[in-house]
Amino acid sequence: MNSILITGCNRGLGLGLVKTLVGLPQPPQHLFTTCRNREQAQELEELAKKHSNIHILEIDLRNFDAYDKLVSDIDCVTKDKGLNVLFNNAGVAPKSTRITATRSQDLLDTLQTNTVVPIMLAKACLPLLKKAAKVNESQPMGVNRAAIVNMTSILGSIQANTDGGMYAYRTSKSALNAATKSLSIDLFPQRIMCVSLHPGWVRTDMGGSNAPLDVDTSTGRIVQTLCELGEPQNGTFINYDGSPLPW
Repeated sequence: MNSILITGCNRGLGLGLVKTLVGLPQPPQHLFTTCRNREQAQELEELAKKHSNIHILEIDLRNFDAYDKLVSDIDCVTKDKGLNVLFNNAGVAPKSTRITATRSQDLLDTLQTNTVVPIMLAKACLPLLKKAAKVNESQPMGVNRAAIVNMTSILGSIQANTDGGMYAYRTSKSALNAATKSLSIDLFPQRIMCVSLHPGWVRTDMGGSNAPLDVDTSTGRIVQTLCELGEPQNGTFINYDGSPLPW
């Protein structure tokens, strides 16, 4: 792929994806990474000093008025080639609660970050994605043409929910899955692939220390899976290894 935009790259899976991608034999020509505060993204800054294809974009993604500048900055770099991949990785996971302790503000804040932001960023980046799809119209559906990847979670699966609780996180990811499905239908005429991807249970600040996967294992398999995706996976909910998951 020529270019990819990944949100939430200051730590965790976002940073891990950046490390994996720059380590590929043929890394993306342009790797756009977002963080809210560059001063707190020291590891990302160090990577950018070593790899000229990393572009750091400081933005609070909840500030929707800042999206025009973000898109303009990317367009200035990619020019007529557009953006091949939007990877909506940034997210929050509030403390797990039962219904008796659930607060309305937690629900609203989580929904904004985990669902509204990915939808609005997809909307903002659509001209760039369509440009890439047109430039690469000889390519089949996939990341080498144009794609939106929404980092979701198995906890957003309604069918797989056997434990209850986690109202803010579960509902935000279920809603994101629904958005992915709609995007896959709306953008099919341009053959822009859209998938929901579960990274596995990973040892991050969000996943906790008991998770069975480390970041490198997860992100390495995610990148491999992305390169293998095509039209059959458009509009699907998949695991980090490419296997299908129940809605």
